[in-house]
Amino acid sequence: MSNLVFTPDDAEIERRVEALLFAAAAPLSAAEIARRLPEGADTGRAIASLRQRYQGRGVELECVADRWRFRTAPDLAFLMTEERDEPRRLSKAALETLAIIAYHQPCTRAEVESVRGVSLSKGTLDLLLEMDFVRLRGRRRTPGRPVTYATTDRFLEHFSLASLYDLPGVQEMKAAGLLDLSIPVGFEVPDPTRSGESEGEDLLTALDDGSPEFAQDFVSADGD
Repeated sequence: MSNLVFTPDDAEIERRVEALLFAAAAPLSAAEIARRLPEGADTGRAIASLRQRYQGRGVELECVADRWRFRTAPDLAFLMTEERDEPRRLSKAALETLAIIAYHQPCTRAEVESVRGVSLSKGTLDLLLEMDFVRLRGRRRTPGRPVTYATTDRFLEHFSLASLYDLPGVQEMKAAGLLDLSIPVGFEVPDPTRSGESEGEDLLTALDDGSPEFAQDFVSADGD
């Protein structure tokens, strides 16, 4: 009794190509598809037929770098878009810097470093500025004209504070375990509400974006 060999027709070949493309984790070339089909199968015809059949459907067959894949129809891409707010966690250094600015504002970078006792990386301040917790406030009338920093309304909103007056004081910090009960005599929590226009500080204007200032000497044409 002879063994019967099943020879798939064009519809079956197209069906198999469709299954391969849907199951593939990455686009497939015609040669890669052909290796999984019976010898002599017309892979090109099956791909062309599938492409025509899926044209205008929710998913379409497309060729990218000589490889084939199914993808969502371009006009339906909006259905796959999901907007999510990814919370950004502040590092310990960023939280310390933010707290120092909140209680000592307006203060300079050097003053923040002095309170922390370590140098401050540029990225820490950049992050606080980017998150709109801190803003450039003014310039000290001291050599180098350093920029001063202060908190923003966004800072108050994020920490649910009506105003800087609502920042925790000594008693609140003790109750929360943030201060040792045996604090030195005369210790005071800085008062951030004294952040009005400071003597020795020039507030930034719309024309002053906090960029460095350079002194320039002008020499007359005759060398005088």
